[in-house]
Amino acid sequence: MVKQRIENIRDLMKEKNIYAYIVPSSDYHQSEYVGDYFKSREFMSGFTGSSGTLIISMDEAGLWTDGRYFIQAENELKDSGIKLFKMGEEGVPTIEEYLLEKLPKNSTLGFDGRVMSVKEGQSLANKLAFKGINIEYKYDLVNDIWEDRCSLPTEKAFLLGTEYSGESFSDKLSRIRAVMKEKKATTHILASLDDIAWLFNIRGRDVKSNPVVLSYAVISIDSVYLFIDKNKIGEDIRAELSKENVQIKGYEEVYEFIKKIEENEVVLIDTSKVNYAIYSNIPSNVQKIEERNPSILFKSIKNEIELKNIRNSHIKDGVAFTKFMYWLKNNIGKIEITEISATQKLEEFRREQDKFIEPSFSTIAAYKDHAAMMHYSATEESNYKLEPRDLFLVDSGGQYFDGTTDITRTIALGPIPENVRKDFTNVVRGMIRLSKAKFLYGCRGYNLDILARGPLWEEGIDYKCGTGHGIGFVLNVHEGPNGFRWKVREDIDDTCILEEGMVTTNEPGVYVENSHGIRIENEIVVRKAEKNEYGQFMDFEVITFAPIDLDAIDESLILKDEKVYLNNYHKQVYDKISLYLNEEEKQWLKTYTREI
Repeated sequence: MVKQRIENIRDLMKEKNIYAYIVPSSDYHQSEYVGDYFKSREFMSGFTGSSGTLIISMDEAGLWTDGRYFIQAENELKDSGIKLFKMGEEGVPTIEEYLLEKLPKNSTLGFDGRVMSVKEGQSLANKLAFKGINIEYKYDLVNDIWEDRCSLPTEKAFLLGTEYSGESFSDKLSRIRAVMKEKKATTHILASLDDIAWLFNIRGRDVKSNPVVLSYAVISIDSVYLFIDKNKIGEDIRAELSKENVQIKGYEEVYEFIKKIEENEVVLIDTSKVNYAIYSNIPSNVQKIEERNPSILFKSIKNEIELKNIRNSHIKDGVAFTKFMYWLKNNIGKIEITEISATQKLEEFRREQDKFIEPSFSTIAAYKDHAAMMHYSATEESNYKLEPRDLFLVDSGGQYFDGTTDITRTIALGPIPENVRKDFTNVVRGMIRLSKAKFLYGCRGYNLDILARGPLWEEGIDYKCGTGHGIGFVLNVHEGPNGFRWKVREDIDDTCILEEGMVTTNEPGVYVENSHGIRIENEIVVRKAEKNEYGQFMDFEVITFAPIDLDAIDESLILKDEKVYLNNYHKQVYDKISLYLNEEEKQWLKTYTREI
């Protein structure tokens, strides 16, 4: 099937004189997670991970993905004829290096300019220019062979009131315009769905687990245009937007609108968040300021109302997860439980919680060696039956009207080998070290990452991903510009100064192929500590509350201060969560939050 699709694409490439064609993972808005309509790379390759780039040339097809997906990609690409390129590994060329080597002089590189960011497209064009490579961005070749491609989503958007968001659309718009004036910009183009949702205080169901609405926005000093399927906008949203005289236009009208920007305008545009086609439609004589969207930093710093809501959503989520853990521990070996049925049970507990909308991402429920795949997703074919032994990793979260959650716990279902117990303990130690960090204002995530990796690095172990990512407010579960990783990656925007109110995950792990995977994840909020002659100190408030499985810990390996922290954390878990449990669950929780 995949081989035939690639041959069909090659036939179209020949017709249009395209030597190589790129199929990225994104939609028209450079989203990480996309709706079914935009899963072109998955359709063409069979690889189902969220991140990857497929390149089809006349004689070869290759897929690039990162360390989260190496094992999964190897499995899913079998017999496809597609070569796997493991990004960041020694001897593996980057996409640009590969194309430089592969493309003949004066040939043509093609891609759909709507699914390629300006930054990526320009970088390719600039680096390939000396070989006379032509860029063709106007063709969606996948669409031409995708006969049963679904339609774009049509569900209505909904308004997120200020009782949740803590700030009106009008006030947010004023902040955006203040930045525009500061930078001497007269027009600002927004294409990233989370930025638009945040600014307009609207949410939707156009992307599974990410409550956003397919849309674009153009903001000037005295007008606002929202490009969206008009049928998605109810009267409540229209009334709110009318306060700022927002003009609503059709979703696809943005491209023609952009062409008519006048030459005296100065356009503020984020080249990593706007697609290549939009940028190419801006008249060439229009001045551009290419900088990060101001809304990215604004929405990453949660206001007091958002933080109050977030804390509340985490208590509900902690109750759901604790109930799930109690159910799992008490039923393993007594009834049949699989990776899929466990996932369904956890969602049941979440749906019992007030203001629950949907999961915040597809639950990773991975037993034994499946957990070595960081973003494993169980299928009917891969679905393990859980047994009363070994580890079960569950990474999950919920979208609530009052917050977005993301929690991982790795649970011992019975006896585990000593080497696995050691790995588990060191993961917990790393998570604790970062949680209890105290640092001077001005630090960035990569200044602190070693705290989480330290216990593992001491054992010569690492995990091929960041330690943590920013979290949106009733938005995407992955949002910059805050995060934790040990080195800067140009393709990921998560290296900002850690500001008060930023919410970030803390999730070190161990992943041993064909053996086991371990991850423990809490969310933490940056807050101010004392200020003195040395400067403003900062620390973290932990907002995730659920037991860390003491059955899997080797107490002899935990240092005294780490033990104090863990005991204190578990006391908080019991005090906050037990209020919502029945008597049997309370007694169980008391045992699983005991001092060690």
